[in-house]
Parts: sequence; C-alpha cells; structure tokens
Amino acid sequence: MTDRLPPLTALRAFDAAARHMSFQQAAAELNVTPAALSFQIKSLEEHFGAPLFRRLNRAVELTEAGRLLAPGAAEGFEALTAAWRSARRSLETNVLTVTAGPAFTSKWLAPRLYAFAQAYPQIELRFAAGLRFVDLNRDEVDVAIRFGYGPDDGLYAQPLEQEWLTPVMLPAMAEKYPEPKDLLSAPLIHNTSDDFLNPPCDWPAWLRAAGVDGAPRVASVFSQPDHALDAAMAGVGIVLGRRAFVVKYLAEGRLVAPYGLALSTRARFRFLCRQGQEKRPAIAAFRDWVLAEIAKTKHVSERFNIVAVEDLK
Repeated sequence: MTDRLPPLTALRAFDAAARHMSFQQAAAELNVTPAALSFQIKSLEEHFGAPLFRRLNRAVELTEAGRLLAPGAAEGFEALTAAWRSARRSLETNVLTVTAGPAFTSKWLAPRLYAFAQAYPQIELRFAAGLRFVDLNRDEVDVAIRFGYGPDDGLYAQPLEQEWLTPVMLPAMAEKYPEPKDLLSAPLIHNTSDDFLNPPCDWPAWLRAAGVDGAPRVASVFSQPDHALDAAMAGVGIVLGRRAFVVKYLAEGRLVAPYGLALSTRARFRFLCRQGQEKRPAIAAFRDWVLAEIAKTKHVSERFNIVAVEDLK
C-alpha cells in the first residue's frame, strides 16, 4: 500500500459524492455526467485498494474507509479554496473589502467615506454591511470591524476607542428634561442590540450611576442602534447612545448629552484582519485612517465623567 495521493479530480468527485450521498447530485454539482463521476470514484477506489462506497439499489453509503476519508477530503478542499481566494485577493492591491455592522456602516463609516476617498484615491473600498459571522480565512473579506468582547483567536485585532453610553437627545428635549431625575418621566428609547453587554449597560444601570431611584419608562424599543438613534434625532425620545454612533452628532451640536455622565463597557469595536495582512499597504492605510478619524472626536469623551459599569454597586 502506498501513501501516494490519487489525482485531484478523483478526490474532488469523492468529496462531492460523500457530501450529497448521491452520484447524480454530485455529478450535477461538478457539471459532469454521472458516468464520468462514477468512473472517477472507481479509479479512486482502485488507487486506494478497497471500496469507499457501498452501491445500494437507489442510494449509496460510505464504507468505514470512506467515512474516515470524507472529513479530511472536505477540509482539504475548503483549505485549498481559502488559499486560492487569498492568493487572488493579494493581486487586487488597490481593492479592499470591509464588513461592518449596519449601524457602524451607516453612522460612522458612510459620513466619512468622502474624506477617505480624498486621502487615498488609489484604494477602492467595497462594503458588506451585516452582522453575520465572517471567516476572514475563508470569505472574500479583507477587514472586519466588529463590536463585542472577543476573543479574536488567530486574527490581527486592533481595539478601537473605549466605548461609553450616555443619554442623548435634541436640544429642545434637553430643556424639557434638565436633570437626570427628570428621565423617569421622559420618553426613553431602548436599543436591544446592547442587551448582550455584561454587566448590563442600560437605562437602569445609567440611572443608578446618576443616583436616581426609580424605574425608567421605556416608550420605544428598537433592535438596531442606528434606528434608535434616528428616532432620537426625529424627536421621538431620548436614547442611551453609544460613543461610536453619537460623537459626530454631539460634536456638531445636532444632539446634546446634558448630564455629563457616561457608562463605559469592556466591549470594544475591533479592527480585524488575517494575521500578517495588517502590513498590507491598503489594510494598513485603512486602519491608520480609522484611528485618525477616531482621534478627531476624542475631545468629546473629555466632556464626561465616565464610570465603568463593572464598578457599579
């Protein structure tokens, strides 16, 4: 018995048949005839020296040897596909595909893209807004910006600015509710996307930090932070706004945060890419630009007494 590998086409036919448990469906996937696929698998079994499938009346099933081979074949083709995609992306030196959540894309990235295009006209940015987990070693994505605690095993991870939350509202609403205790009668907006934070960084926690006793009255609930912020900007109510989404509006005076108190959380936005790719010129330029843009609004954080939610009693 030899360890010499069989032809790649035969292994590919086996992988497809093992996944579908059907020669006909595997042949359709590979765009070959069932007879051609059956020939490839037969040649593989001759190379192996034993059957890999049991041919039943209208179905096939893997032999013990086939069950041992199938996971390795699948992983091998996945790794080969990922390596091929990575190699092809390396040729697109001026194209950068970035994924971020819809809120970060609309409230942070989109308003600043003109500045990036002016600074780096040679780089073409492509965005995939979504919260789906992205495998940077497999998917055709160069950079991910994600919010949470991590860990980010096997990736280059650059934590961005400390995140805090504070009540934000229209200036006219601030006149109506001038003190933290007034929030007990105010129309509050809740954003459920922050419910995963532990300890909770919500209205009860913020009121506790402000020394206000009483249960808040939530008037509106949204599942996305950008929708909650849009509601606050429309005068619907007051939202506990997260730093990344509100600093620009606070700096411009479109929203106000009148109470001077913010809750910080250990969760952060992180700039993620594959290990070693952080030195790629386009990725390094985008990362440095993101950090420079964050620094432009750093002074907004200095307006607040920032209390770590973990320190609340």
